[in-house]
Amino acid sequence: MAGAERGEGRPAEQEPVVSLVDVLEEDEELENEACAVLGGSDSEKCSYSQGSVKRQALYACSTCTPEGEEPAGICLACSYECHGSHKLFELYTKRNFRCDCGNTKFKNLECKLLPEKGKLNSGNKYNDNFFGLYCICKRPYPDPEDEIPDEMIQCIVCEDWFHGRHLGAVPPESGDFQEMVCQACMKHCSFLWAYAAQLAVPTVTKIITAEDDGVLNVDGTDDQKVIKAENGANHHESIPEESVLEKGKDVREENKAEQVDEPSTSSGSESDLQTVSMNEHQNTQSHSGCKLQELRTKKYVKQDTATYWPHNWRNKLCTCSDCMKMYADLEVLFLTDEYDTVLAYENKGKSDQGTDRRDPLMDTLNSMNRVQQVELICEYNDLKTELKDYLRRFADEGTVVKREDIQQFFEEFQSRKRRRLDGMQYYCS
Repeated sequence: MAGAERGEGRPAEQEPVVSLVDVLEEDEELENEACAVLGGSDSEKCSYSQGSVKRQALYACSTCTPEGEEPAGICLACSYECHGSHKLFELYTKRNFRCDCGNTKFKNLECKLLPEKGKLNSGNKYNDNFFGLYCICKRPYPDPEDEIPDEMIQCIVCEDWFHGRHLGAVPPESGDFQEMVCQACMKHCSFLWAYAAQLAVPTVTKIITAEDDGVLNVDGTDDQKVIKAENGANHHESIPEESVLEKGKDVREENKAEQVDEPSTSSGSESDLQTVSMNEHQNTQSHSGCKLQELRTKKYVKQDTATYWPHNWRNKLCTCSDCMKMYADLEVLFLTDEYDTVLAYENKGKSDQGTDRRDPLMDTLNSMNRVQQVELICEYNDLKTELKDYLRRFADEGTVVKREDIQQFFEEFQSRKRRRLDGMQYYCS
């Protein structure tokens, strides 16, 4: 046996066998993920005519708008049709954005899909993501100089992406929370701390100092916590028992805390934890029916950390007239919109693709006899191999695959198939 000659009496190691059904299921999973990311975005029509789209897949073109120029974002269709050979940054999803492609931010490019566009989209909001930079560290992703494995998490308020280690608190397991609000946005929307005491997912407090970029782990005792720095120095500090970001348990005792009005702007661990109650809010009146005012009468903790929130937490936000005005003033009215969430966006994409969708290959396979199934599998393997080699060229060159490229591939594939069939000889026995 040939295998025995090469393996000292043992059969040659065989390659793992993967069935066509396995391949189709894997392809379906990848397709579902792609549908979730695109969220039902149209790959053929520019979204500009829809105005400020509530949420859509967006891209930034560093070829047309490099760093130093004005930031701009383009829709999915324009990324294919107008910027196919350009270097693009995938922004994933942004809310209330109108496609910029071809407007005055693009000095030498006219949109091929909708040439007549306004000069600027004043309602659009931009950040460093549009130049491929993320987090408070303003680094690219993936970062070739960063050797620390770390996931990126998107803040649902500012929509920037952050390294988990730069959020001030160790993120819970990814399946334990649905959304995150970064440190800066928690300061901007300080009312959320009152909700955090009841709703936020508990985490481990993590403090990074400018000197050594170290991590401080909070170990609990009964009434006092010992903060241990990585350099070995111990600092004893009294920390309220009801800290909602305490390791390993959700401590929400609402009747034991000291009173502080607003978060301190001073640095240092003593200002990282603060308890707040309504007793020291000046000129505060009781508002019947307001959930937020009721929560503010209880004790809660403000920290210089991000917060992590479970599924459907937004439904528990107060929607009284005073709170709605506050959301409007802070420009966060979207927090009360259940369809604003990325989860709703992803589910819409999956739903749109899944409507009346059947797998024609599986239907065909089930209707065939054994010989026909084998022939189809061989044909499928040939197609898969050739398509993989064809697409690898685009990946190596860093260019976008256009519809015409795919059409050209299948035309050439069919031509090669016909030549193979024409050259075959058939014999009757």
